[in-house]
Amino acid sequence: MKLEDIKPDVVHDVVGTFCPVPIAETSKVMKSMQIGQVLELIADDPGVVEDIPAWCNATGQEFLGMYEEDGEYHLFVRKLKEL
Repeated sequence: MKLEDIKPDVVHDVVGTFCPVPIAETSKVMKSMQIGQVLELIADDPGVVEDIPAWCNATGQEFLGMYEEDGEYHLFVRKLKEL
């Protein structure tokens, strides 16, 4: 699946925040989502490039990929199980 083909169910913007806020916000939003839904997280903290995939591994979620545009990172996560 190409990133441009992903249609997120939820878009959450955490631009202007830094670790640990992006991870905490990702966890909070994912808890309210249904299994199978996709989150697009928008952040400008470069730490998310490593932190979000690591969080997905630790929590059993699926990291679908990311791209960077104009200093903002767009990361895609599919919820696979309850948090």
